[in-house]
Amino acid sequence: MNRSPGHQTAILNTVAVGLVVFGISQLEYVALQRWQEVMTILAGLWLIASPYVIGYSGEGFLRIYHTTLGAVVVLLGILQLWQDWDMNDQDLLKHGQ
Repeated sequence: MNRSPGHQTAILNTVAVGLVVFGISQLEYVALQRWQEVMTILAGLWLIASPYVIGYSGEGFLRIYHTTLGAVVVLLGILQLWQDWDMNDQDLLKHGQ
């Protein structure tokens, strides 16, 4: 199967964003910090924008799939941030214990 460089870039982008989101979510077990939710939201926004920035927006399924997944990641990040909004720094640090 011969894949174009643009297709390989889309795959690498998807894997990288997935690893970033997974890594950030694992950090919450160690010590919960607000920047983790912000980074999750940014990763979701990048996933939404990446088909247009990288140039594979013509791939209908990938564009829809990445937009949907990005929206879910953004929504989960916002919900996590909202859930932890009233916690002080001491409570955030105790979260993983």
